[in-house]
Amino acid sequence: MQEPESSNRPAEPTTDRPLMPESYGVDRTATGMMLTWTELTERMALARNYWVCSTRPDGRPHAAPVWGLWMEEAFFFSTDPTSRKGQNLTARPDVVVHLESGDDVAIIEGQVERVTDAPLIERLSDAYEKKYAIRLEPSNPSYGIYVVRPRAAYGWAERDFLATATRWKFDSK
Repeated sequence: MQEPESSNRPAEPTTDRPLMPESYGVDRTATGMMLTWTELTERMALARNYWVCSTRPDGRPHAAPVWGLWMEEAFFFSTDPTSRKGQNLTARPDVVVHLESGDDVAIIEGQVERVTDAPLIERLSDAYEKKYAIRLEPSNPSYGIYVVRPRAAYGWAERDFLATATRWKFDSK
């Protein structure tokens, strides 16, 4: 994995309805109550626990809860690079990150990259300590710090699923 490049994405992704079977009842032409990107990123920023879903080298799925940060339009977290999750991320970097709630849904799809930029790690460590009262220790070899920059995202409020189901897409360069 290499250091993430600066994002050339627009400030706001394109927004539409998720592609779902007709039986779900989502009207792709009705856009009045779709969620905003700000609403989704606030959910990501305020959450305490996140689920990272990766794929094992043999193709089997793997899901694990992590603590993390939503900063700079991306999701940051740490894991031991030798853990099952860390090995998965090295072998197959495509991941899904979602929150615990099935009522206020936030799902991010992207590719994980290892973070090695010292000033960024310092900012992350400060924010992590403020949020969790534990400081990231990047000099410890059991700390691998990773970032997921969204390629696509999904969100909805279960109570208004038909009206709020929203998909965000980013230009892939």
